[in-house]
Amino acid sequence: MTKKLLFQFDTDPTPSVFDVVVGYDGGADHITGYGNVTPDNVGAYVDGTIYTRGGSEKKSTAIFVGGGDMAAGEAVYDAVQKRFFGPFRVSTMLDSNGSNTTAAAGVALAVKALGGDVKGKRAVILAGTGPVGMRSAAMLGKEGATVAIVGRALDKAQKAADNIEKRFGVKVEAVEAKSGDDRAKAVSGANLVFSAGAIGLELLAEDVWKSEASIEIVVDYNAQPPLGIGGIDAMDKAKERHGKLALGALGLGGLKLKLHRTLIGKLFEAADQSFDADEIYALAKEMA
Repeated sequence: MTKKLLFQFDTDPTPSVFDVVVGYDGGADHITGYGNVTPDNVGAYVDGTIYTRGGSEKKSTAIFVGGGDMAAGEAVYDAVQKRFFGPFRVSTMLDSNGSNTTAAAGVALAVKALGGDVKGKRAVILAGTGPVGMRSAAMLGKEGATVAIVGRALDKAQKAADNIEKRFGVKVEAVEAKSGDDRAKAVSGANLVFSAGAIGLELLAEDVWKSEASIEIVVDYNAQPPLGIGGIDAMDKAKERHGKLALGALGLGGLKLKLHRTLIGKLFEAADQSFDADEIYALAKEMA
């Protein structure tokens, strides 16, 4: 029986242990990881995957692009795709920093909790300039929500908004918020509030969101206390709090992991599949 081989191209110096474990749990028979992968050196790695197997065996080779930097991962992923031609290709997946699967799980569960339709609703993403925040903004925007990403510096937030529009064709508002008071103003009138900040920083106090009548759901991607949104629990899964719904990192984590594993399995179903944000989010919605 042909072994299912997964080649992990990581933009960080050392390939992610998390991605290796999930890769095996997703059905790979063997995983080979390479660190410090760049668009300049990835070509030789890709050649090794596309010239060694043919026919029905080719689907048993796949590529996973990861690492902590989504911009770097996107550049490598694009370089991989450009290396393919004709039948000389294998299935690929991009999930730098877990951004695609994490954002897809969070947005899919939030949209489901709100009845499956967020068209015209206002979504605000605190600390939205990072990979998970930017992917969440794009997915919400494509669902028809009006989206704002909040950052400490307006130029960085605007750069992130511009990148989202260029990559996904979705217009996103950039908002500067340097303090808790600024963030409270930013979520005024919002229907959905996401927190995608770094570990160890509360971005929104419980008193702020519980008293904002417009807010229908709060979503926090941080599992380690203090959480980004005060007054919720990491295990919350559309739990009602103060008349609103709360979704915590561990509450959405089950879908994130199941989604990641399922995608690994799908890589080996055919030799020409590509899983980036759009494809991953579509599957998340089916699984939510």
